[in-house]
Amino acid sequence: MTNAGSPSAPEKRTLLVLASTYPRWRGDHEPGFVHELCRRLATRFHVIALVPDAPGADPSGELDGVEVIRYRYAPRGLQTLVNDGGIASNLRRSVWKWLLVPGFVGMQYLSARRLISRRRVDAIHAHWLVSPGIVARLLASPALPYVVTSHGGDLFGFRHPLFAAIKRWVVSRAAAMTVVSAAMAKEVRRLVLPVEHLETIPMGVDMDGRFSMAEGDQRSTSALLFVGRLVAKKGLTHLLDAMPAILAVRPDVTLDIVGFGPERDSLQRQVDRLGLDRNVVFLGALPQEKLPALYRHASMFVAPFVRDPSGDQEGLPVALMEAVATGCPYVVGEVEGLDDLLGDSAGYFRVDPRDSSALTAAVLAGLADPVVAQVAASKAADRARQCMDWSIVVRRYGDLIERSMRLDGAIGASANKT
Repeated sequence: MTNAGSPSAPEKRTLLVLASTYPRWRGDHEPGFVHELCRRLATRFHVIALVPDAPGADPSGELDGVEVIRYRYAPRGLQTLVNDGGIASNLRRSVWKWLLVPGFVGMQYLSARRLISRRRVDAIHAHWLVSPGIVARLLASPALPYVVTSHGGDLFGFRHPLFAAIKRWVVSRAAAMTVVSAAMAKEVRRLVLPVEHLETIPMGVDMDGRFSMAEGDQRSTSALLFVGRLVAKKGLTHLLDAMPAILAVRPDVTLDIVGFGPERDSLQRQVDRLGLDRNVVFLGALPQEKLPALYRHASMFVAPFVRDPSGDQEGLPVALMEAVATGCPYVVGEVEGLDDLLGDSAGYFRVDPRDSSALTAAVLAGLADPVVAQVAASKAADRARQCMDWSIVVRRYGDLIERSMRLDGAIGASANKT
């Protein structure tokens, strides 16, 4: 209770978050990093997340302190553009889903416009350039600034000149743009995107809680782990190609695969064809709370990331960040964005996954000398703790968003109030 004579707490400013990938319900296996950022920003702003509806999704309402509004963009059973692989993968797999795109973008725009007409919104944070970024750009005004964040696929993929023009148009009015790795910042410059203010801010990891390093953990000596969407850029097919050679030296090795996506059936056929069914297990999608135990048990987290035929590649993959946070040894692909996370230890156990012999040798080396592998993993975990813990990440995003807000006619007037 507040005493009658005491001053009331200042009203939180309102941040409208536009996103495509968002949890459909509590514990959803879809990537939840946007919601994680939203719920942590909710201590500083009133956060409204305007996100697409999906079959089986919860109705609009409050989730962890975030006001979630789900908009319809097609008959509910057909709202399948986003989930189980992501928009880019779904469009490549099912050409007919391009028919969903106008409704997807148009209904987010109309829903956001209606919301803004009825309620005060102080700024917009758009996650991804091509869809939410378009909506933010259409809604922007001198009184309504926006920040746009690219997570990788939207920047590296969608390489047609039309999409390149859209990206330039989206960022041209943004108060700021963020990317999750230095490699992405380099790509922004290569594309000559006309962004006035660019910052590299990753998504975060709960390094003091769920994904902390635990003393006394006993790692397996023969358990490989893969966590991620089953899409081309994750490179899982290259790891499966290397497994027969790995098993020829270490027949006790197993591989647990956690994830879902459009390549699931083809990867299962590859396992069958290579005779790996006794050593490779598809665990499907698992909730976040089950991942730390897997990371802490694994001998090695294998992330054979590649640049796929469309040009898409990882920005800074959250699953690898989580594995590193728990001190899990790793083998990774040669994707530039990983340097931000691995730092000086990036050279350890890093290979071109398309070179099956090199991938095999790296995995076997890590299994043969777990002490060296653990030292590299611990160095990477220390680096991640300095710049990728959620407490650091959410402060940086919060400060940037607050600087973008227009208060009493002055952009950034509140920059020093936090």
